[in-house]
Amino acid sequence: MTKTRHLVKHIYTADPSAHVFEGKIYIYPSHDIDAGVPEDDLGSHFDMRDYHVFSMDSIDGEVTDHGVVLDKKDVPWVGRQMWAPDAAYKNGTYYFYFPAKDKNDIFRIGVATSSSPKGPFKPQPEAIKKSFSIDPAVFGDDDGEFYMYFGGIWGGQLQRWRTGKFNPNGPKPDDNEPADNEPAMCAKVARMTADMLEFAEDPRDLVILDENGKPLLAGDHDRRFFEAAWMHKYKGKYYFSYSTGNTHFICYAIADNPYGPFTYKGKVLTPVVGWTSHHSIVEFKGKWYLFHHDSKLSGGQTHLRSIKVAEITYRPDGTIETLDGLME
Repeated sequence: MTKTRHLVKHIYTADPSAHVFEGKIYIYPSHDIDAGVPEDDLGSHFDMRDYHVFSMDSIDGEVTDHGVVLDKKDVPWVGRQMWAPDAAYKNGTYYFYFPAKDKNDIFRIGVATSSSPKGPFKPQPEAIKKSFSIDPAVFGDDDGEFYMYFGGIWGGQLQRWRTGKFNPNGPKPDDNEPADNEPAMCAKVARMTADMLEFAEDPRDLVILDENGKPLLAGDHDRRFFEAAWMHKYKGKYYFSYSTGNTHFICYAIADNPYGPFTYKGKVLTPVVGWTSHHSIVEFKGKWYLFHHDSKLSGGQTHLRSIKVAEITYRPDGTIETLDGLME
């Protein structure tokens, strides 16, 4: 394939979660629209209302749009802002996980089910108990256990939960964040129940360590977690990748188990056109690919993004070669 290519041009899409189901690549992205909401640091202008599913038979092939698979009007608990989703498969059922603000404007995570990877998906009537914040990514391990990784600071509200209870927004989106010399906010991880509809445990912190074995600090904006959790496994190691948000990198850390602690290893992708960076990493027919997005097709409009794919390369030591976010 060429270095990178945009996959969908007839609508705006972002935050692509890619999976191989039934021998094809299925992509579960956000659906960007121009909702007329003013831009702010809380992401209010990302006022998405539904989800499409896309599929590809080959990495260079045609992309099929399977249409709207879930709409906010069909989910009783949702108020607004259906953000980055993910999907999983177990025992004949496909599960679609999505964050949205409830009627109290607090982000929760919901789940919907289907007998087909292309949907449509039928939502559960309530959000997942004890769920909060954004960006669910559900990883199935080799032993049959599934784990959800999630969280996002600023507009994703993760910092509002530092005490274990929701703290209403202050005047700035970074209110309630740790001081620069304190350990950074952590993504969360929770094992799923056997039916994939709830957490089997209270969410835990996913700690990322530096090269000296110390937790990354909140002031380390080039490396600390911000949002866009993703987990994949390569040669027996667990790779947690994520966005650094306001510095716009996709970084990764490696561990020997799904809970960590993880050790920071480097950058997968440098900044793209647009403010956000969100991705997934998947193997297909013996090669590994990074699905991500940028705002090139909208002329740099932050909230109108387009999903892309690029091949990634692992070095012999298991580290990942960094891709240029501005590559053509």
